[in-house]
This record gives sequence, structure tokens and C-alpha cells, in this order.
Amino acid sequence: MFNIFKKKTNSNTSIEIDYNNIPKHIAIIMDGNGRWAKKKNLPRTFGHKAGVETIRKIIKECNRLGIKYLTLYAFSTENWKRPKDEVNALMTLLVEYLKKEFDELNKNGVVINYIGDISKLPKTCQEELIKAKRNTINNKGVVMNLALNYGGRAEIINALNSLISDIKDKNSKNITISEKDFEKYLYTSGMPDPDIIIRPSGEQRLSNFLLWQCAYSEFWYSDILWPDFSEADLHQAIYDYQNRDRRFGGI
Repeated sequence: MFNIFKKKTNSNTSIEIDYNNIPKHIAIIMDGNGRWAKKKNLPRTFGHKAGVETIRKIIKECNRLGIKYLTLYAFSTENWKRPKDEVNALMTLLVEYLKKEFDELNKNGVVINYIGDISKLPKTCQEELIKAKRNTINNKGVVMNLALNYGGRAEIINALNSLISDIKDKNSKNITISEKDFEKYLYTSGMPDPDIIIRPSGEQRLSNFLLWQCAYSEFWYSDILWPDFSEADLHQAIYDYQNRDRRFGGI
């Protein structure tokens, strides 16, 4: 069952997080960069740059809290519809981020990973992502999944096609597929489903994000635009998550 919570945050009220009940996997739909820039009469690219600063803070805090997985919705399969200049700026920003932040992320034990079909990204983006993943794969800190050219429907179709291909290769007949069998073909294979999905900016929809994995995720919405999202907002989301009754269909 989906549990939905909407809250204005960035308050100075202190909250106490239960460190024995930290979510293993947090997923965030990073939304509101463009509106943040518009409110300040700045180009949209300035909003995306400000959003990168927020990423830096949130990764550091997730690592400190002991969160195992952080999945960030960075570029969807639908985002190609945006103006070409903005798309190019986002791709350039991705490469700059990976180059500038790699040493700091690596020093802090962050595992850099990606989900989505990165073959459609510019060559330089692919190279930086592959290199960052290869060079941090043995780290022990938070796994940062960058969802790039990612769409939940596309992920499910891709998994289904891979599964069908394997069945054909094995000349299997009358085969029965379980959920666990299917999940092995998802981009998130081997990872726990997100415990909580956070979406700032006031929008209340999934936008084609982790459609399979969100079956029992808690949803947390905020009016705060992503560049203004703070460690305090993350704490509030975790606190609210900890105070929900997760029954997973039971009583």
C-alpha cells in the first residue's frame, strides 16, 4: 500500500532519528531545478548547477547516517524532449561532476553506480560513468545509483526481453518465472527495493521511476525545490518514515 506524506520542511525544529531503524535504500526524484532558477530570474542551467550542490550534501549525509543505497533520478527517458541546449548542458554537467567529485567520493568510500540505458548518452558521459564505477566498485560506503536515461517502463521491457532471450537460449519449455527470477534482470538486481521515495518541489507523481521496485515503498513529498533541499529535510523524511506502520499487506 502506498503511504503518501506531504510536508513543508526546512524548519529549525530538531528531530531525533532512530539510528537503529535507518532505511537501507532511499530514492530521490530530484525535481525543481528549473523552477528554482526561474524564481531567481536565472537560466535553467543555473538551477541544475545548484542541484549538484545539493547532491553533494545529501550523499555526504547519507554516508554518515549509514544508508546503504541512494538512487538519484538524474535524467529520464522522457527528458530527451527538453531543449537541446539544456540536454547538452546536463550532459556536460554530469561529466564535470564525475571528474570534480570523484576524489572526494572515493575518499569517503562512496560506490558510484548507474542504472538506465547509458548507451544513448554521449561517449564522454559513458566513459566517465564506466571509469567511476570501475574505480569505486570495492568501496564500502553508500552506493550512489545515478538513474540516467532511465525509465521504469523501459527497465521492465528490457528485463523481459533479456529473460525471453535466456529462455530461448536454454530451449526451455513450460517454464515458470517467479518475482525473484524476474528481478535478476532489472537494473537494480541484487539491491533492496527503496524503503522510501522522496520527491521535493510539490509534485506528487512517480514520473516513470522505479515502477517495479516501489511496490511497498513509502512516499514522502515536500514543497521544497531540490536546490533548497537540506540535510534537515532528509532527516525529516527519515523521521516520518520511521513513524509509519509498514505492514506490507498484513494486519
